[in-house]
Amino acid sequence: MEQQKLPNSTLILVFGIISILGCCFYGVGFILGIVALVLASKATKLYKENPDLYTGYQNVKIGKILSIIGIILGALYLILLLWMITTFGWETMQDQDLMQERIQEMMGQ
Repeated sequence: MEQQKLPNSTLILVFGIISILGCCFYGVGFILGIVALVLASKATKLYKENPDLYTGYQNVKIGKILSIIGIILGALYLILLLWMITTFGWETMQDQDLMQERIQEMMGQ
């Protein structure tokens, strides 16, 4: 029986990499990480049903790890962004000089 490539194994790896690179782009990394995790779980289930039939499971495992890292980094960034908006306000975040002034006030300088 000829082995075939596991469906979406390369896509999972690419989404995992992009989820880390895109973690600071307002949730892009978070979303891609979740998509990669869903695809990885489907591919893992398919592989575990018949491991002799498929290749490319290593890409799925690496992509899954990278997507978990991307989700964590994306979530931390979103938490930081929400904290900054609630602490400083949206208008302050739009003005760089005002933001520097508020940070200096916060630091006690």
